[in-house]
Amino acid sequence: MSAPIRPRILGATAVRVLRQLRADPRTIALVLVVPILLMTLLYFMYSGQSRPPGAPDPFQRVGVVMLGILPFVTMFLITSIAMLRERRSGTLERLLTTPIGKLDLLGGYGVAFSVVAAVQAVLASAVAFGLLGLEAEGSVAWVIVIAMLDAMLGVALGLLCSAFAQTEFQAVQFLPVVVIPQLFLCGLFVPRDQLPGWMEALSDVMPLTYAVQALQEVASHPTATALMWRDTGIVAACIVVALSLAAATLRRRTP
Repeated sequence: MSAPIRPRILGATAVRVLRQLRADPRTIALVLVVPILLMTLLYFMYSGQSRPPGAPDPFQRVGVVMLGILPFVTMFLITSIAMLRERRSGTLERLLTTPIGKLDLLGGYGVAFSVVAAVQAVLASAVAFGLLGLEAEGSVAWVIVIAMLDAMLGVALGLLCSAFAQTEFQAVQFLPVVVIPQLFLCGLFVPRDQLPGWMEALSDVMPLTYAVQALQEVASHPTATALMWRDTGIVAACIVVALSLAAATLRRRTP
């Protein structure tokens, strides 16, 4: 059984990870700048399209959801590669000979990337709502909170998948296996109730489905709905389960 989480060690791990990120300008650009550029690209892509009078603006429909999807994708990619590097370099093996436990280590990663995710969500939302004219019936604060949960979900799944990769190329290969199917079936492209039955059943067991549904609730309702609370709770539970499985499968070193 894993030792209980110790806040002091967890905090020290989070600080170490944040320092490593600060020393990597390319990763900072990927996390903080690229989502803003992609949201801007999405805005101009839709702004040039004609639509029938009275038809909803597609940017308004897609934009809020993308504020949650982009952190999920970027954090999954960064976390899976970062943890693999820790293992391949022997850093993880050295760390686990100290009093640090697996939950302390994974919790520290979760906290560090959650801080980064908060900054990412705030910046991307500020640009989208402040400069690009994105609107939501509900509170922007809820959009940011759910976007942070999406990022934490990406971190948890990235940590889990990194245990099954031996090279960075293999870690990247999990992107089309784990992330892309969730993008296709989450209801962004085709409403879930219009999917074939077996596809809808698959989407029911994919955590990103509930994150997207929660964002859609915020976009279309002025107050928090019961469905939004249920979906955010499911996403939070999926984060806990993924982190627990990651702790159970964490290896000290890649052969």
